[in-house]
Amino acid sequence: MNARTLYRNAVVLAAAVLLLSTISSSAQKIAGGIGHSLALCSDNTVKSWGMNTSGQLGNGTTGGNSNVPVPVSSLTGITIIAANWEHSLALKNDGTVWAWGNNSGGQLGNGTNTFSNVPVQVSNLTGIIAIAAGWAQSYAVKNDGTVWAWGTNDVGQLGNGTFINSNIPVQVTGLTGIIAVTAGAYHAIALKNDATAWAWGSNGWGELGDGSNNNSNIPVQVFNLSNVIAISGGNYVHSLALKNDGTVWAWGLNDLGQLGNGTNNNSNVPVQVSSLSNMIAIAGGNGHSLAAKSDGTVWAWGWNYH
Repeated sequence: MNARTLYRNAVVLAAAVLLLSTISSSAQKIAGGIGHSLALCSDNTVKSWGMNTSGQLGNGTTGGNSNVPVPVSSLTGITIIAANWEHSLALKNDGTVWAWGNNSGGQLGNGTNTFSNVPVQVSNLTGIIAIAAGWAQSYAVKNDGTVWAWGTNDVGQLGNGTFINSNIPVQVTGLTGIIAVTAGAYHAIALKNDATAWAWGSNGWGELGDGSNNNSNIPVQVFNLSNVIAISGGNYVHSLALKNDGTVWAWGLNDLGQLGNGTNNNSNVPVQVSSLSNMIAIAGGNGHSLAAKSDGTVWAWGWNYH
């Protein structure tokens, strides 16, 4: 897989999941995919805009991109939203998950590989408290602290010990006490209630942070990282963590400076982002990174081409 070519040719920079928390993930009000966007409205419905090549806008049409927000069909009671390449996710207040758009890898989780331009319910999932969308895979955290995944699994991004795609949710191996999950393009990171981080999937650039560059189809602990309160996976194969002391840590690909440590050297273990303190939120984008400070300012580093 050629990450550089794949990502730089994307139509729009991806906005990664933003986790604003102490040790829990907050309800997401907006979500950015690669080429489309979602907004959670005050009445708990969802609107979308942008590209609609695979029905990712969820309004009953395919194609016919929209440059204004359109309502996603038949979704009410939504509390969290997520999006990535050409699919979208929503969590309802009854603990169920709904998905729409591209389903080539089974990322809609409804037991088929048929694209859907309206939301379909993810099979056999209840009691969900958090969701995340990867490139062609999806993730959910249950209220019992387990993590479930579905979709493409060619580099182990489902974390169930196999490399077999699944169009229904499968449990991520060996994870308990999880309170948040985030996804990069081909890897995922989970935050545990003991403030440690665990990662699985693609690791060609060290984005799992375990000191190796070996892909893993089961979760591995991010090396020497503790007191974590928020996590974010960048779509250009890097990862971020926010610690309870307000510092930010990064690992993975660094050709564009997305690790923010004053070098362009990749790192397969966490390195501290330079000159940042009193941070309260983080987001990994498509070759760039963001952090919000307690004084209300926002800081950015990495790719600045567009």
